[in-house]
Amino acid sequence: MRTLALVFTLTLVGAAVAQDTEKGKIVGSPTAPVRIDVFSDFACPACRIFHEQTLPMILRDYVQAGKVYVVNREFPLAIEAHKYSRTAANYAVAAGRLGIYGPVADALFRDQVSWNASGKVWETVATVLSPEQQKKVQTIAKDPTVAAAVQKDVDAGMKERIQSTPTIILSRGAKKYPIPYPVNYNLFRSLVDGLAK
Repeated sequence: MRTLALVFTLTLVGAAVAQDTEKGKIVGSPTAPVRIDVFSDFACPACRIFHEQTLPMILRDYVQAGKVYVVNREFPLAIEAHKYSRTAANYAVAAGRLGIYGPVADALFRDQVSWNASGKVWETVATVLSPEQQKKVQTIAKDPTVAAAVQKDVDAGMKERIQSTPTIILSRGAKKYPIPYPVNYNLFRSLVDGLAK
């Protein structure tokens, strides 16, 4: 997971990023021909599997090659079993504003079972932050624009008719292909390869 965190942390984002995204939540170059929006919930077990198993393959096979860029979108489900997922999303978005979304996302998925049962989301987030970063993330997370950014992702997902997490949407221009979990990687590759031409 350190490689994934490093890719997230070292990714440089150009000024041409679409207005509907958070710069700190993008992996790869927005000039890549194919965009992948990943709608996920930090309390979702299937999202954890996607994050830990499938996303690293996408980063290796497509993001590093400059064919794709990934936009992480928050889609915390409003169900009792996920009652802390919006809090987790808020901390991740706050960390994204400091350019450290990746390490926080990695930690939240890694310790999902623990914080989702105990509600100790901050304790998980704090494990990957320096004391200075902890203070900044806590301050930023209280900013109403963070909750608004999470809600904006949720609204975007509702507009796309997302019904489960994770859902990824491949797009190039006006062409969009939603792919719900589980992701068949061979089908995914054929779609991306076709779109990237």
